[in-house]
Amino acid sequence: MSLPIVKVSNLDKYFGRLHVLKDISLEVPERQVLCLIGRSGSGKSTLLRCLNFLEEPSHGVIEVDGVQVNAEVKGKERRQLVHDVRLKTGMVFQEFNLFPHMTVLENVIEGPVTVKNMDRKRAIELAEQNLDSVGMLFKKDEYPLRLSGGQKQRVAIARALTMEPRVMLFDEPTSALDPELIGEVLNVMKKVANEGMTMIVVTHEMGFARDVADRVIVMSEGQLIEDATPEDLFNNPKDSRTKALIDRYRSEDQ
Repeated sequence: MSLPIVKVSNLDKYFGRLHVLKDISLEVPERQVLCLIGRSGSGKSTLLRCLNFLEEPSHGVIEVDGVQVNAEVKGKERRQLVHDVRLKTGMVFQEFNLFPHMTVLENVIEGPVTVKNMDRKRAIELAEQNLDSVGMLFKKDEYPLRLSGGQKQRVAIARALTMEPRVMLFDEPTSALDPELIGEVLNVMKKVANEGMTMIVVTHEMGFARDVADRVIVMSEGQLIEDATPEDLFNNPKDSRTKALIDRYRSEDQ
């Protein structure tokens, strides 16, 4: 197994007195596709958002591609480390967060040009390559208003990839989509996975977790309760809460 590209050590997150993440430690090797599943409110999205500091960890250490941030460290040094982590992580949200006044191409090159100071010509080349990869190059001059939800999410994936991240984070990327549009986004995510990108995916799409993930972690009440290959998890769940989750998925799928 390759060296971990993401390491989480003894992570805690409190919202006021509410203990949302409880002493979480995990490692994600390079090129692995990890799915986080669990009931709503189990802490999945909070964990994901802590990985690029959209949520501030209360305690613990997060390391991404060699950049280590201790929750105890404050001030200028911390801000620089968090900036460095964010340069290494691409994030795709439930909502697409595209700028409505910019074309698809302008949306995709905005980050590389303004955050990474990438040459505009190079950013356009990279953006067009990634838009082509997600099947959206033909819409590069359109505005978001004229796109379907699935198309917007594919643009959002291209935008994240154009930042050349080492790790892609997906926070329930299909939950805001109409059912008939979910497949097109999942197919793009499968393609990104097959190209060797390290991916951490919070999802309710059990079929994706079963078919695409290398590893599935189940969360409940802020803890990791099961960590296995999809085959082991779906065929032989160890924890009763995992079994209940899978049974519910199977009943909904019939």
